[in-house]
Amino acid sequence: MGYITHNSELYNSQLWVVQLTTVGRRIYAVGTGKQRCREGKKKTPGQENVFQSPHMQANSVFNLYFCRKIQYNIRYMIEIIPAIDIIGGKCVRLSQGDYKQKTVYDENPLEMAKRFADSGIRRLHLVDLDGAKAQHIVNYNVLEKIASKTDLVIDFGGGLKSDDDLRIAFECGASMITGGSIAVKNPDLFSGWIARYGGERIILGADVKDEKIAVGGWLETTDIDLFPFIAGYLGKGIKKVICTDVSKDGMLAGPALGLYRRMLEQHPDMYLIASGGVGSLADIESLQTAGVQAVIIGKAIYEGKIKTKDLLAFLH
Repeated sequence: MGYITHNSELYNSQLWVVQLTTVGRRIYAVGTGKQRCREGKKKTPGQENVFQSPHMQANSVFNLYFCRKIQYNIRYMIEIIPAIDIIGGKCVRLSQGDYKQKTVYDENPLEMAKRFADSGIRRLHLVDLDGAKAQHIVNYNVLEKIASKTDLVIDFGGGLKSDDDLRIAFECGASMITGGSIAVKNPDLFSGWIARYGGERIILGADVKDEKIAVGGWLETTDIDLFPFIAGYLGKGIKKVICTDVSKDGMLAGPALGLYRRMLEQHPDMYLIASGGVGSLADIESLQTAGVQAVIIGKAIYEGKIKTKDLLAFLH
């Protein structure tokens, strides 16, 4: 989604209600006619007119044709996704994926999720760190509580290694799941999930140490290079990729902008979700400028570096 502001004179500022939708890196505008245009033409209320942009970068100028030519300035809006990581049923954060560097931020993840929802946030990245370590889903009861008592759209990851794990996650309320280790250890099974549920519900987790894929709750670094790994799964129907540079995670020193730019240069239609290192609003703005479609934020919120009220400017 995005927002739109006009920079030419309108006959009536209430003439159009405009909503932007993004698919990959293309931007779509949907307008609903409300009143008569200057030329005297009238659209039926509720009638949709869809216009597709050229292949656009953020902050570019684009001409939309409604009843007359109007120039609009379109700015891509990044999707904000707060994270809740679970160990022992509690909301925690790790630093650089190290289970020994654990900080407990809330004894009740549901209350944290409710605070996110009450602030206007619509998405949640929920990670079962116990499950990642145990190699099977563990904290499904936390998922079920949050899904049943909030309206948050949840993607769930950590320990999903079998069809039963996947079934439990979806039955407990996950809208999407993230698979990282399973995509490495059992690519046939993960590819089957993509074929069965589609690329909108199955997210690829591509977490890296020195651009090598890390698995098992980041406890194991493989010899698999990031870029061919992603390319292979995009070819199988994956649309969304969460990428965490483990060295950045929990350090609040800024995200891996250079890495994300290279990823988008190679795969401009990929829906890239950045994770790790975000410590300020400026970091979010930098990711948005780079064309990153979504960002996961954890420790910066819990440490008070970013206030949820300050995120309202990015919510759409």
